[in-house]
Amino acid sequence: MTHISMRKSLLWRLSGLFLAAVLILSSSCSKPPESKARSTATTSPAQPVYYKVDPATSGVIAGKVVFEGKRPPRKIIDMSEDADCSKLHKAPLYDQSVVVSSSGSIENVFVYVKHGLEGKAFVTPSQPVILDQKGCWYTPRVFGIQTRQILKVVNSDPVTHNIHPMAHDNRAWNQSQDPGAAPLMRHFIRPEIMIPVKCNVHAWMRAWIGVLDHPYFSVTGEDGRFEIRNLPPGDYTIEAWQEKLGTQEQKISLPASGKQSLVFTFKGA
Repeated sequence: MTHISMRKSLLWRLSGLFLAAVLILSSSCSKPPESKARSTATTSPAQPVYYKVDPATSGVIAGKVVFEGKRPPRKIIDMSEDADCSKLHKAPLYDQSVVVSSSGSIENVFVYVKHGLEGKAFVTPSQPVILDQKGCWYTPRVFGIQTRQILKVVNSDPVTHNIHPMAHDNRAWNQSQDPGAAPLMRHFIRPEIMIPVKCNVHAWMRAWIGVLDHPYFSVTGEDGRFEIRNLPPGDYTIEAWQEKLGTQEQKISLPASGKQSLVFTFKGA
Protein backbone atom coordinates (compact mmCIF):
# COMPACT_ATOMS: atom_id res chain seq x y z
CA MET A 1 0.00 0.00 0.00
CA THR A 2 1.31 3.40 -0.95
CA HIS A 3 1.95 6.21 1.50
CA ILE A 4 -1.03 8.20 0.12
CA SER A 5 -3.40 5.21 0.44
CA MET A 6 -2.34 4.64 4.06
CA ARG A 7 -2.96 8.30 4.84
CA LYS A 8 -6.48 8.21 3.35
CA SER A 9 -7.32 5.05 5.31
CA LEU A 10 -6.16 6.67 8.55
CA LEU A 11 -8.29 9.77 7.89
CA TRP A 12 -11.42 7.64 7.30
CA ARG A 13 -10.84 5.81 10.58
CA LEU A 14 -10.38 9.06 12.51
CA SER A 15 -13.57 10.51 10.97
CA GLY A 16 -15.57 7.43 12.02
CA LEU A 17 -14.25 7.60 15.57
CA PHE A 18 -15.11 11.31 15.81
CA LEU A 19 -18.69 10.72 14.56
CA ALA A 20 -19.22 7.90 17.05
CA ALA A 21 -18.01 10.11 19.90
CA VAL A 22 -20.42 12.88 18.89
CA LEU A 23 -23.37 10.46 18.84
CA ILE A 24 -22.52 9.05 22.26
CA LEU A 25 -22.14 12.54 23.74
CA SER A 26 -25.47 13.79 22.34
CA SER A 27 -27.26 10.67 23.60
CA SER A 28 -25.91 11.12 27.12
CA CYS A 29 -26.91 14.80 27.15
CA SER A 30 -30.53 14.11 26.17
CA LYS A 31 -31.04 11.46 28.90
CA PRO A 32 -32.51 12.94 32.12
CA PRO A 33 -30.45 12.53 35.25
CA GLU A 34 -31.29 9.28 37.03
CA SER A 35 -31.88 10.99 40.37
CA LYS A 36 -34.37 13.46 38.80
CA ALA A 37 -36.29 10.71 37.00
CA ARG A 38 -36.52 8.71 40.22
CA SER A 39 -37.73 11.70 42.26
CA THR A 40 -40.47 12.49 39.71
CA ALA A 41 -41.75 8.92 39.76
CA THR A 42 -42.01 8.80 43.55
CA THR A 43 -43.80 12.15 44.01
CA SER A 44 -47.33 11.70 45.47
CA PRO A 45 -50.18 14.23 45.64
CA ALA A 46 -50.43 16.28 48.82
CA GLN A 47 -52.94 14.97 51.34
CA PRO A 48 -55.65 17.39 52.57
CA VAL A 49 -55.25 18.88 56.02
CA TYR A 50 -58.51 18.29 57.86
CA TYR A 51 -59.84 20.79 60.35
CA LYS A 52 -60.04 19.44 63.91
CA VAL A 53 -62.89 20.77 65.99
CA ASP A 54 -62.09 21.37 69.65
CA PRO A 55 -64.98 19.79 71.62
CA ALA A 56 -64.15 22.02 74.58
CA THR A 57 -65.00 25.18 72.63
CA SER A 58 -67.54 23.98 70.05
CA GLY A 59 -71.13 25.17 70.29
CA VAL A 60 -74.69 24.42 69.19
CA ILE A 61 -77.22 26.11 66.94
CA ALA A 62 -80.80 25.00 67.56
CA GLY A 63 -84.20 26.35 66.73
CA LYS A 64 -87.50 25.95 64.96
CA VAL A 65 -89.09 26.67 61.59
CA VAL A 66 -92.70 27.89 61.74
CA PHE A 67 -95.46 28.92 59.34
CA GLU A 68 -97.48 32.10 59.69
CA GLY A 69 -100.83 32.37 58.00
CA LYS A 70 -103.44 29.97 56.68
CA ARG A 71 -102.14 26.42 56.45
CA PRO A 72 -101.73 25.41 52.79
CA PRO A 73 -104.05 22.58 51.69
CA ARG A 74 -102.55 19.21 50.87
CA LYS A 75 -103.53 17.08 47.90
CA ILE A 76 -104.09 13.32 48.00
CA ILE A 77 -101.55 11.38 45.96
CA ASP A 78 -103.19 9.31 43.22
CA MET A 79 -101.34 6.01 42.77
CA SER A 80 -104.06 4.35 40.71
CA GLU A 81 -101.83 4.21 37.62
CA ASP A 82 -99.80 1.49 39.38
CA ALA A 83 -101.97 -1.11 41.10
CA ASP A 84 -98.97 -2.61 42.91
CA CYS A 85 -98.24 0.76 44.53
CA SER A 86 -101.88 1.29 45.49
CA LYS A 87 -101.95 -2.07 47.26
CA LEU A 88 -99.15 -0.93 49.56
CA HIS A 89 -101.35 1.72 51.24
CA LYS A 90 -104.63 1.26 53.09
CA ALA A 91 -104.95 4.96 53.94
CA PRO A 92 -104.53 7.82 51.45
CA LEU A 93 -101.16 9.52 51.11
CA TYR A 94 -100.81 13.29 50.93
CA ASP A 95 -98.42 15.50 49.01
CA GLN A 96 -95.37 16.41 51.12
CA SER A 97 -94.16 19.53 49.35
CA VAL A 98 -95.34 21.72 52.28
CA VAL A 99 -96.12 19.93 55.55
CA VAL A 100 -97.39 22.27 58.29
CA SER A 101 -98.58 20.84 61.61
CA SER A 102 -101.62 22.04 63.54
CA SER A 103 -99.25 24.01 65.77
CA GLY A 104 -97.67 25.76 62.78
CA SER A 105 -94.33 23.95 62.59
CA ILE A 106 -92.89 23.05 59.18
CA GLU A 107 -91.41 19.64 58.38
CA ASN A 108 -88.63 18.84 55.88
CA VAL A 109 -86.84 22.19 56.01
CA PHE A 110 -83.11 21.95 55.28
CA VAL A 111 -81.11 24.18 57.66
CA TYR A 112 -77.37 24.54 57.16
CA VAL A 113 -74.29 26.73 57.56
CA LYS A 114 -74.12 28.67 54.31
CA HIS A 115 -71.09 30.89 55.10
CA GLY A 116 -68.40 30.92 57.75
CA LEU A 117 -66.54 27.66 57.18
CA GLU A 118 -64.58 28.69 54.07
CA GLY A 119 -61.03 27.36 53.97
CA LYS A 120 -61.75 24.43 56.30
CA ALA A 121 -61.69 20.82 55.10
CA PHE A 122 -63.61 18.13 56.95
CA VAL A 123 -63.22 14.36 56.97
CA THR A 124 -65.69 12.50 54.75
CA PRO A 125 -67.96 10.26 56.88
CA SER A 126 -67.39 6.55 56.37
CA GLN A 127 -71.06 5.67 56.89
CA PRO A 128 -73.34 6.00 53.85
CA VAL A 129 -76.56 7.99 53.71
CA ILE A 130 -79.46 5.69 52.82
CA LEU A 131 -82.27 6.66 50.45
CA ASP A 132 -85.03 4.05 50.47
CA GLN A 133 -87.83 3.49 47.99
CA LYS A 134 -90.58 2.12 50.17
CA GLY A 135 -94.31 2.25 49.59
CA CYS A 136 -93.60 3.87 46.21
CA TRP A 137 -92.19 6.79 48.15
CA TYR A 138 -88.69 8.21 48.64
CA THR A 139 -87.63 8.09 52.29
CA PRO A 140 -86.40 10.55 53.47
CA ARG A 141 -87.82 13.27 51.26
CA VAL A 142 -85.20 15.86 52.26
CA PHE A 143 -81.71 14.99 53.49
CA GLY A 144 -78.12 16.18 53.59
CA ILE A 145 -74.88 14.49 52.58
CA GLN A 146 -71.22 15.50 52.46
CA THR A 147 -69.19 15.62 49.29
CA ARG A 148 -67.75 12.19 48.44
CA GLN A 149 -69.85 10.51 51.13
CA ILE A 150 -71.58 7.40 49.79
CA LEU A 151 -75.27 7.60 48.91
CA LYS A 152 -76.78 4.13 49.21
CA VAL A 153 -80.05 3.74 47.30
CA VAL A 154 -82.19 0.71 48.11
CA ASN A 155 -85.51 -0.58 46.79
CA SER A 156 -87.70 -2.10 49.50
CA ASP A 157 -90.73 -2.40 47.21
CA PRO A 158 -92.01 -5.30 45.08
CA VAL A 159 -92.04 -2.99 42.04
CA THR A 160 -89.36 -1.48 39.82
CA HIS A 161 -88.33 2.06 40.66
CA ASN A 162 -86.05 4.66 39.16
CA ILE A 163 -83.81 7.27 40.73
CA HIS A 164 -82.92 10.39 38.77
CA PRO A 165 -80.96 13.13 40.61
CA MET A 166 -81.13 16.18 38.33
CA ALA A 167 -77.91 17.87 39.41
CA HIS A 168 -76.38 20.97 37.82
CA ASP A 169 -73.01 21.31 39.59
CA ASN A 170 -72.55 17.54 39.88
CA ARG A 171 -73.03 14.77 37.35
CA ALA A 172 -76.70 13.97 36.78
CA TRP A 173 -77.55 10.29 36.55
CA ASN A 174 -80.60 8.14 35.95
CA GLN A 175 -80.90 4.45 36.78
CA SER A 176 -83.68 1.93 37.33
CA GLN A 177 -83.69 -0.49 40.24
CA ASP A 178 -85.65 -3.75 40.22
CA PRO A 179 -87.13 -5.41 43.33
CA GLY A 180 -84.41 -7.17 45.28
CA ALA A 181 -81.64 -5.55 43.24
CA ALA A 182 -78.33 -4.65 44.85
CA PRO A 183 -78.09 -1.15 46.34
CA LEU A 184 -76.89 1.66 44.10
CA MET A 185 -73.76 3.32 45.49
CA ARG A 186 -73.06 6.86 44.32
CA HIS A 187 -71.45 10.09 45.54
CA PHE A 188 -71.30 13.81 44.70
CA ILE A 189 -68.02 15.68 44.40
CA ARG A 190 -69.23 19.31 44.60
CA PRO A 191 -71.48 21.19 47.03
CA GLU A 192 -74.96 21.80 45.63
CA ILE A 193 -78.13 23.16 47.28
CA MET A 194 -80.51 21.48 46.49
CA ILE A 195 -80.54 18.55 44.02
CA PRO A 196 -84.06 17.50 43.00
CA VAL A 197 -84.66 13.76 42.62
CA LYS A 198 -87.51 12.18 40.67
CA CYS A 199 -88.65 8.73 39.65
CA ASN A 200 -89.30 8.40 35.92
CA VAL A 201 -91.66 5.49 36.63
CA HIS A 202 -93.84 7.10 39.33
CA ALA A 203 -94.35 10.83 38.82
CA TRP A 204 -95.37 11.52 42.44
CA MET A 205 -92.05 10.34 43.89
CA ARG A 206 -89.82 13.31 44.82
CA ALA A 207 -86.80 13.91 47.04
CA TRP A 208 -84.21 16.67 47.61
CA ILE A 209 -80.50 16.32 48.41
CA GLY A 210 -78.38 19.00 50.06
CA VAL A 211 -74.69 18.38 49.27
CA LEU A 212 -72.16 20.21 51.44
CA ASP A 213 -68.39 20.08 52.01
CA HIS A 214 -68.95 20.13 55.77
CA PRO A 215 -71.17 18.28 58.29
CA TYR A 216 -73.14 21.25 59.65
CA PHE A 217 -76.72 20.77 58.50
CA SER A 218 -80.05 19.52 59.82
CA VAL A 219 -83.56 18.71 58.59
CA THR A 220 -86.64 19.66 60.60
CA GLY A 221 -88.94 16.92 61.87
CA GLU A 222 -92.67 17.00 62.50
CA ASP A 223 -92.14 19.50 65.33
CA GLY A 224 -90.25 21.88 63.04
CA ARG A 225 -87.12 21.72 65.16
CA PHE A 226 -83.48 21.48 64.05
CA GLU A 227 -80.11 21.25 65.77
CA ILE A 228 -76.55 21.68 64.50
CA ARG A 229 -73.96 20.51 67.01
CA ASN A 230 -70.17 20.56 67.40
CA LEU A 231 -69.79 23.85 65.50
CA PRO A 232 -66.57 25.80 66.14
CA PRO A 233 -66.99 29.38 67.43
CA GLY A 234 -67.24 32.03 64.72
CA ASP A 235 -69.48 34.23 62.59
CA TYR A 236 -71.91 32.35 60.38
CA THR A 237 -74.75 32.73 57.92
CA ILE A 238 -77.45 30.12 58.52
CA GLU A 239 -79.94 29.35 55.76
CA ALA A 240 -83.30 27.58 55.94
CA TRP A 241 -84.49 26.06 52.64
CA GLN A 242 -88.02 24.84 51.88
CA GLU A 243 -88.90 23.42 48.49
CA LYS A 244 -92.02 25.56 47.95
CA LEU A 245 -91.62 28.48 50.37
CA GLY A 246 -88.07 29.46 49.39
CA THR A 247 -85.13 30.39 51.64
CA GLN A 248 -84.34 32.59 54.62
CA GLU A 249 -81.00 33.62 56.13
CA GLN A 250 -79.84 34.76 59.54
CA LYS A 251 -76.37 35.90 60.61
CA ILE A 252 -75.07 34.84 64.00
CA SER A 253 -71.93 35.01 66.14
CA LEU A 254 -71.36 31.79 68.04
CA PRO A 255 -69.11 32.21 71.10
CA ALA A 256 -66.89 29.45 72.44
CA SER A 257 -69.00 26.71 74.02
CA GLY A 258 -72.07 28.80 73.22
CA LYS A 259 -75.59 28.02 72.08
CA GLN A 260 -77.66 30.09 69.67
CA SER A 261 -81.43 29.74 69.29
CA LEU A 262 -83.02 30.70 65.97
CA VAL A 263 -86.56 30.89 64.66
CA PHE A 264 -87.30 30.98 60.93
CA THR A 265 -90.79 32.12 59.99
CA PHE A 266 -92.26 31.48 56.54
CA LYS A 267 -95.45 33.30 55.66
CA GLY A 268 -98.35 32.07 53.59
CA ALA A 269 -101.14 33.87 51.83
